Amino acid sequence: MDNLANLLDGFANVVTPMNLLFALLGVTIGTAVGVLPGIGPAMTVALLLPVTYGMEPAQALIMFAGIFYGGMYGGSTTSILLNTPGESSSVVTAIEGNKMAKAGRAAQALATAAIGSFVAGTIATLLLVLVAPPVVQFAVSLGAPDYFALMLLAFVAVTAVLGASRVRGFASLLLGLTIGVIGIDQTGQQRLTFGLPQLADGIDVVVVAVGIFAVGEALWIAAHLRRKAGEVIPVGQPWMGKQDWKRSWKPWLRGTALGFPFGAVPAGGAEIPTFLSYVTEKKLSKHSEEFGRGAIEGVAGPEAANNASAAGTLVPMLALGLPTNATAAVMLAAFQGYGIQPGPLLFTRESTLVWTLIASLFIGNLLLLVLNLPLAPAWARLLRIPRPYLYAGILFFASMGAYAVNAQPFDLFLLLALGLLGFGMRRFGLPILPLIVGVILGPRAELQGRRALQLSGGELHGLIGGWVSWLIYATVAVVLLWPLIGRFVVRPLRGRLVTG
Repeated sequence: MDNLANLLDGFANVVTPMNLLFALLGVTIGTAVGVLPGIGPAMTVALLLPVTYGMEPAQALIMFAGIFYGGMYGGSTTSILLNTPGESSSVVTAIEGNKMAKAGRAAQALATAAIGSFVAGTIATLLLVLVAPPVVQFAVSLGAPDYFALMLLAFVAVTAVLGASRVRGFASLLLGLTIGVIGIDQTGQQRLTFGLPQLADGIDVVVVAVGIFAVGEALWIAAHLRRKAGEVIPVGQPWMGKQDWKRSWKPWLRGTALGFPFGAVPAGGAEIPTFLSYVTEKKLSKHSEEFGRGAIEGVAGPEAANNASAAGTLVPMLALGLPTNATAAVMLAAFQGYGIQPGPLLFTRESTLVWTLIASLFIGNLLLLVLNLPLAPAWARLLRIPRPYLYAGILFFASMGAYAVNAQPFDLFLLLALGLLGFGMRRFGLPILPLIVGVILGPRAELQGRRALQLSGGELHGLIGGWVSWLIYATVAVVLLWPLIGRFVVRPLRGRLVTG
């Protein structure tokens, strides 16, 4: 009941004209960047970070949350109409959605994606209200060794699970940790500053995020995409018939059930639950013969899983201060920019801000439904913007944003260097998320590790606290050793069962 009372107070704060305006602005920008391939909410939040530092924290975070949710909605439009996912989490939607569009059912595909996103987003945000406070109560009981273990788990999870290669994942994490330790440490020693006074305070997370996401992506797109926009399938007014509703509502609920828990675990993200949702619907559908030719269940389920995972992502970010995807990592940087530290004490110290943010998710979800259903043809026209104009604008705003952080020309050189690093990472298949997580969580992991060792007088056993840290270290060991376990234990056992 206390949570519901706090939520009602949050609604009272959100329904002011300025907060509603920022919620509308956020979902509009989020939908637009979700529609445009290659941009995405993470890059957009990174670009807007410097601009919002003069705003009230609640207004900026309401806008960022709207961009986060809106990007999930908008990604389905490109997948369905252009067969080019705007987000990696929309890849599965393209399988059936584009086939539906080519068969003249683009309106129905867009409608089930939008309504399914609304249903999943609303249910998942309710789950966020119920789940986050108990997680906070648990987190308050944790000590420095437990937090160090949690961050180690986050490092291992985002590197060992994401991407095609663990080696590339760990290489990306190492780059992030290296950037994160630049500057003066807690003992007053300079690290990796190369005698440059501009590096003594470290590299601002905003400059890193804008350089890796915006500049790196713009350079990559400029090197690979054609100069003209793709051909877009015409869209009518999105709506569904009685049969479409009948075939969609169960996939919406199943997708929500899959998406929320995966979003809440490190490296869970939206890619795995969207794929699982597609496979589940293919097995359960009475129209399995339509899969591969435009089955509406193959759009409804994955899109619901996609949006439910977005709400799940906010649970560890708000309650533990652990980001589980790139957008959450940049939003964590936004909190830190305002001097607010997400974690167990956030719900106590910044209760009004947190519940206002959560209430804004409900408002934003409703606004997205209103924006996406009637305005789908208008969003489709954004796909006709020539890429050179689009990414030239991104580079301009990226430069302005990076300069605005400290008003130092040196930051522009850093931005270019980080942009080239981002380009190189894309060229060699290194995932971006481990680097961003390393930059943000690296200094915090060092702080918790130092505290744990100080309490134990420098003994390594100080890094092991209670049962929580033991459980986390066991999980880390399983994740790291799983390839060997699969090769030498699971496969031989499976072979014996088959031959037996």
